[in-house]
Parts: sequence; structure tokens; C-alpha cells
Amino acid sequence: MMDRLNIIVAGGGITGVSTAEWLRRDGHDVTLIDRIPPGDSGQTSYGNAGILARCAVVPVPVPGVWKKAPKMLFDPNGPLFLRWSYLPKLLPWLIPYLRNGRRDKVEAIAEALMPLVGDTLEQHQALAKGTPAERWINTGDYSYFYPDRAAFQDDAFGFALRKAHGFEWEERDRDTLLEIDPHIGPAYGFAATFNGYGWIGDPGRYVADLAAWFEGQGGRMRQAEISEILPLEGGRAAVIADGERIEADRVVIATGAWSARLARALGHEPALETERGYHLWLRGPSIRPPHPYMLADAKFLATPMEAGLRCAGLVEFGGLDAPASDAPIELFKRQVRKLYPTLTWESEDTWLGHRPSTIDSLPLIGPSPKAPGVVFAFGAQHLGLTMGPKTGRLVADMIGGRNPNIDMTPYKVGRFDN
Repeated sequence: MMDRLNIIVAGGGITGVSTAEWLRRDGHDVTLIDRIPPGDSGQTSYGNAGILARCAVVPVPVPGVWKKAPKMLFDPNGPLFLRWSYLPKLLPWLIPYLRNGRRDKVEAIAEALMPLVGDTLEQHQALAKGTPAERWINTGDYSYFYPDRAAFQDDAFGFALRKAHGFEWEERDRDTLLEIDPHIGPAYGFAATFNGYGWIGDPGRYVADLAAWFEGQGGRMRQAEISEILPLEGGRAAVIADGERIEADRVVIATGAWSARLARALGHEPALETERGYHLWLRGPSIRPPHPYMLADAKFLATPMEAGLRCAGLVEFGGLDAPASDAPIELFKRQVRKLYPTLTWESEDTWLGHRPSTIDSLPLIGPSPKAPGVVFAFGAQHLGLTMGPKTGRLVADMIGGRNPNIDMTPYKVGRFDN
């Protein structure tokens, strides 16, 4: 019989909420703490593209990306943005990040990503089954859109990597695309379509519903800011939340891009930076795609959601504190009108969030060797929604003394420490 533990989960995004709920189902006393309520627009989980990206085994740095990056930075239609004043602080992280774009490194990263993303739809379905959140999970196709077949062939490395991990796709020419969606503009004439995909119809409400279920079933929630985590004797830990010291048998750090400060205070170097991601949410659109489209030339998704059409993605490097930029939103508008030239909408929302990215594009999951009562669960880069339930289940297994059914070595806490 597993010991019943008193556990604090720091972080109210999809990873924290999933971890808290799996731990509660294991019979533990769990308190979820965050300064921002789950599902609120201040949470990174609120604003993502909603896709459950089961074939997302290809990291951002791939062979040759360092040659393309300067051109993307200066191209107004490129998917990469940089606040130049942040560059000196970014470089110690950026250089090893780009070095991991070597073929051998990318293949190893893909091998490590596969166990975290390959069964994401099933993991979400298992977590949400029987809860109000279940209704937000949609299933269907997922298409990568290209101007033509030649542009698709330029992405041969990534698709070969996906195929090596068992993923197959259907190639669709323009005539086939127009049969499915007659509104597509002339800018796109080819797509690679994956079947059996999943996406979330409103990520914010989905996470909020999961959190409400957790609380309704006996979990505790507290709105407070955790400023410090303290290791205690006997493998326990404490948090300082709004100035109050709260002790627990275990503390889980799942605060996304804000986890770096807490990890460093424990003596770790998480090698973590924020990928600033944006969305443009078009409410009351005149056209909605039948399923999520990845516009591969612009590197963002157009996802049909209950409240409209969400364009989400892109990458900006600029740290946690800088205000939102206008250029990514303008790019969304230009590109979505290339997809749908006749598109109109009633209103729009814009958003900026922070994705926690490590230099090897892999999360840190597991107990801290420097603070045994603390467990890390962060660093999912732009795959936080995809990995969240699986990460939570792995953390619950480790805290419960069960051996996870995958090799946890690639996600080892402390792998970047000196």
C-alpha cells in the first residue's frame, strides 16, 4: 500500500493541473498553488494552438537552421523574432541551443520526445474521461500546408524523422484540398495530412475544467505566489507562498518558464529560456478550417475552436518581462488572409505567452538530487499542452515509487549542472 503523502504542486498550467490530478487519484493530499488561476489568460496553457501534437518529434533547431536564422530575423514574413536588446543575455543559451541542431543530436532528441508525445491523445482522454473537460477534446485530421510539392520536399528531413518513428501521412494536391475546404486561397496547393489527431476546442476552459474537477474531488487550490522552495530534513520540502511557510512531503515545480529561478535557488542550472509565443483569436469568423492547419511557410497553426479561429505559434526571444510586440500579430493577419482571402471576423483577441525551452529541447522531469523532496516537471518548450498529462502521470509514478515505463534518462534533473 502506497503511503499517503502531503504534496504541493507549484503551477496551475496544464502540467501542474495534470500532475495534481494524477497524484490526487493516487490517494495523496494535494494542494495546487499558483498566483494565476488555472485557465486564466495569464497562464501559458491558455493561449496555445490547442493541438495535441503526437508527431512533434522534430525540435526547432535542425541541421542548417543556424544558416537560415539571420534571414528569418530580417524577413518581415519570417516566423522568428528577436528583441535585439535581449541578445547579450540570450547568447549563452542560444549558442548551445543551435549547436543541438546537428543531425545526431536531433535524432537523439526525437528519440527522447517520442515517449512524451506519441500517445498524447490517449493521455488527454484518460485524464479528462468523466470530467467536464472531456467535451473540449476533438479528433480528426491535421494538415501541414505548403505552397506546392517542392516546398514540402524542402522539409524532407523532418518528415523522414517522423516516418522513422512510425508516422504516416496522406499527400493532398490542390484539387483534393479544395474538395475538403473550397475557401483555400491560391497561395496553398499541397498538404501532408495526418489522421487520428486531437485538438482542444478551448485550452483555457479545458484546463479550468480539469482544475475545477480536481478541487471538486477533494484537491485543494490556493492562489498565491511561491517565492522560494526550501529543502527539509528527511526528504521533505517547504514553500514560501505569499510570505507563509508551508511544509509538505513533496513539492513539484511545474511553473513553466518561471521555474528557472526556483531551480537555480536549489543549486541547479536548468539551461532554460522563454520562447515567447503569440496568438490571434478571430471570433465570429466567416470561415473555419475543418481541422487544424499548420501553415508551414509561416510556422504557425490555424485551429478551429469553439469561439472562433485561433492563429498561434511563432517564436520571439525577448525574455519574460518585455511587453508584447506588434509584428507577430501583423504576420498572423497577413498569412491567414493568404489562407483565406475572403475571411472576415467580428472581433479579435491577441495574446503573448512564455514557453519554457531548454538547450536540448527536452523537459526536466524527476526528483532533484540536491533537494530530494522536490520534483521537477517543466521545460516542455512549445509542447506543454501535448506533454502535460503524460508528464503528470510520470511524476505521479515516481512519487508513488513506481518505475515509469519509459527511460527517464534524457529528462534527468541536473544534466546541465556544472
